[in-house]
Amino acid sequence: MNKVLPSFLLCIFIFSDSSAQDFKITGNVVDALSKQPLESTTIYAESPRDSSLVVYSISDEDGFFELEDRSDLNELNLFFSFNGYKTLSMRISLKALVKLGNIPMEEQAQELKGVSLVGERVPIVIKKDTMEFNADSFKTRPDATVEEVLKKLPGVQVDNDGKITVNGKEVNKVLVNGQVFFSTDPKVATKSLPKEVIDKIQITDTKTKTQEFTGEEGDGENKTINLTIKKDKNKGYIGRIAAGYGTDDRYQTNGLLNYFNDTERISFIASANNINNSGFSFDEIYDMVGNTRGGYNGARESGLINNFGNGITTSSNIGGSYANAKKGASEIDANYFFGYSDSFNDQKTSRENLLPDRRFFSENESNFVGSTNSNRGAANLEFDIDSTLRISVEPSMSVNRTDSKRFNTSATTNDDGELINRNNRTRAEDGFQRNFSNRFNIIKKLDTIGKFVSLSFSNNNTENNSTSLLNSLREIFGDTPEEQLLDQRSEVNNKRNSYEMEMEYRQPLVNKWFLDLGYTYNNDDRDNTKDVMDFDQTSNGYTLFNEELSSDFNFKSEQHTPSMGIRRRGEKLSIRFDASYAFTNLNNRDFLQNTSFSRSYENLLFRGRLRYSLGKNKRFYIRYNKRLDLPSINQLQPVPNVNDPLNIVIGNPDLSPAVEHGINFNYDDYDWKERTGIYVYSNIDFQKNRVSAVSTTDENLLRTTRYTNVDGNYNGYAGFGYSREIKKDSTFSATFNLRPGLNFGQQVSFTNGTELKAKSFDVSPSFSTTLSFRELVEFEPGYGISFNSTKYNLDTIEDVKYTSQNLNLRLTTYWPENLVWGNDIRYTYNGNVGPGFRKDALFWNMSLGLEIFNKKAIVKVLAYDLLNQNTNVRRTTGEDFIQDFQGTVLQRYFMGSFTYKFDQFGGKKDRGSRFRRN
Repeated sequence: MNKVLPSFLLCIFIFSDSSAQDFKITGNVVDALSKQPLESTTIYAESPRDSSLVVYSISDEDGFFELEDRSDLNELNLFFSFNGYKTLSMRISLKALVKLGNIPMEEQAQELKGVSLVGERVPIVIKKDTMEFNADSFKTRPDATVEEVLKKLPGVQVDNDGKITVNGKEVNKVLVNGQVFFSTDPKVATKSLPKEVIDKIQITDTKTKTQEFTGEEGDGENKTINLTIKKDKNKGYIGRIAAGYGTDDRYQTNGLLNYFNDTERISFIASANNINNSGFSFDEIYDMVGNTRGGYNGARESGLINNFGNGITTSSNIGGSYANAKKGASEIDANYFFGYSDSFNDQKTSRENLLPDRRFFSENESNFVGSTNSNRGAANLEFDIDSTLRISVEPSMSVNRTDSKRFNTSATTNDDGELINRNNRTRAEDGFQRNFSNRFNIIKKLDTIGKFVSLSFSNNNTENNSTSLLNSLREIFGDTPEEQLLDQRSEVNNKRNSYEMEMEYRQPLVNKWFLDLGYTYNNDDRDNTKDVMDFDQTSNGYTLFNEELSSDFNFKSEQHTPSMGIRRRGEKLSIRFDASYAFTNLNNRDFLQNTSFSRSYENLLFRGRLRYSLGKNKRFYIRYNKRLDLPSINQLQPVPNVNDPLNIVIGNPDLSPAVEHGINFNYDDYDWKERTGIYVYSNIDFQKNRVSAVSTTDENLLRTTRYTNVDGNYNGYAGFGYSREIKKDSTFSATFNLRPGLNFGQQVSFTNGTELKAKSFDVSPSFSTTLSFRELVEFEPGYGISFNSTKYNLDTIEDVKYTSQNLNLRLTTYWPENLVWGNDIRYTYNGNVGPGFRKDALFWNMSLGLEIFNKKAIVKVLAYDLLNQNTNVRRTTGEDFIQDFQGTVLQRYFMGSFTYKFDQFGGKKDRGSRFRRN
């Protein structure tokens, strides 16, 4: 292959059109009346023959622009677009240098309704707080999903798991025509919708309900992408069905149907597979490929299915979604899903446990099988009573049933390799979980300059019941051998009812300053009942009540938080500072032990943010946040947990809330003219009274873990990203991304009465690029290396240092016509893993697709893990341990698949455009 590929690329360059000439077009865009420069005007050139985009640019702060490229055309259609101004167009003769001088643009007197400019396709429009991209202006492979076009947008990154970032900010919401598509997971929309139906891609800061209605800017923590459907595609339906079957009885089937009727949308999705696939991806090159680590994170995170998240899963799901909007009146979207899954996972862990004066080793092997079925639904209802009053309701509900069984074998040895103890146990559990939540919100504008009042009420009601059987044999060796047999049945009933009420009032002051007054009330009530019954040989049943391991308690948390803040909202400078005083009451009553405790806390909390814009494309943020972190039930419950008889965990009801101080900094800059972008980020959290583990290990290496509040914990991260796009006419384009980053922190715990501090420091630079040749070949290589270090405060414990590496290459070819060949190659190296675990692996997926049936279907064959080297090995370190893990993964398989699409818009069937570049 190393000889064939260069020859193939050489042929591409040989066939490149030698008649193409270099050209440069310059000028200045100004207001026709004031002659002031217009920064961020979009200037783009199209071919007069087919209106295809040739090149585009953005004017700088002086209104200057420069278009530079290479083309065999004699003339170009040139367009100038600026929000609030009439679009200007002209035809120019192409030569080496074209100087246009000042280009005057006239303001749009009024927005005409019902008028469209045929053929106008502005690549980028920059509005006040929104970047809007024309999807057709960015070339992708044929019938690509939305995810593929997102990868082409400047400043946008999509990683291998489908996570989207914009200039370093994570996208946490993707909407379709302004409404939720199936679920809140962005990947459901980006992986399932075809690019060909998308008109505009709008990117803005994620906003709260109040910010949306009052027209405020978002806080900038996350981004939202809104996909608008093309007008000619907004009446009709889009359908996809696919099925595949392969070796080892691997299979996948999935289907998608979307019906659009202007503002109304009805969608259905269904899937079944046994390859750990989320089931909603219709990427016709790289779909139908299982998760490389053996987990099911994609499906679990999307909310389409509920499973245990490890091993190999056989799943099926079906769901529907409905959305409709009436401008100025109401917006409705709702969805429902049913999912079922079976999972199994065999895993092995090797753990080095660190003590102040010695160390010991734990080997653990387990076999797990489990099944789940889930029903879940959610809705978002908004009603505009008038232009100043909005009411919204957001209910959601889920009902899950689980059934699982785990077989576990553990053995502990000392530093000399002598066996100290051993445990064999089996745990079978049936569970039932039910959750209902709702948020009710009323917002009333009191004037047009920012005064408003809002009231919201939310609730979360959960119930978690389970029945489990535990059979355990613990053996202790040495001078005084001992055996402990547990044969128990446990009934657990946990209920949690939490309620929150928020009130907010905003009063405009002067010069864009505002005063915020607020009040928040939280009430959290939890009932926990655990009945443990030991097996009685006499009655041959579980009839002996174990009072020591049983519990029956109620935990209540009540919090009143008045707040006051001041903010300034300006074009360049935005400032926000809030102070709140939290009155917290914690009450716990143990009915079984007849004990109770009550704690009260008062905490002054602060939150501040400053944002400053250095220009249209440059800005930085500084944020500070002081917040409370309440202990969990497991950390508070003073009842022994013997799920692992070698490590018994007991809670502490006297724990105090942790106080966290967080400082965050962000800077981003994208030069549209040069197509380069940079962003810098950093974050550090200092924790006071953090809940930490206090462990005691006896001479038999049996561990007991309790909890206490400690100081000295902190964690943080920092890094920057740099991207650059290079384009030479239609022959070659490249995008480069550099992303160095680091993580650091300190964890404090206590073991055998000695304070143990673990300082970690990890540096992880990465580099990736996308190279495209004549739109026939795409290279996507990337490399990342991570240097990991953990240092301990005790001289008796050796520091840990290791290196891990990741190298990946995605190669896609589109020649000959109607044939696509895809290769996804990844090499991983995990340094310093223990003996018995493989350090490296080369993972290679390959697919070959052929279009048939008049461009309506594709037949594909694929190979998963072609070299059969997939592994699921990783190393983790903590304050008192070093652990290596290996779990079940999918093995090599080959699969044949068939995909068919059926689209119809405006009463006409879509003939498709497969393998014809858009």
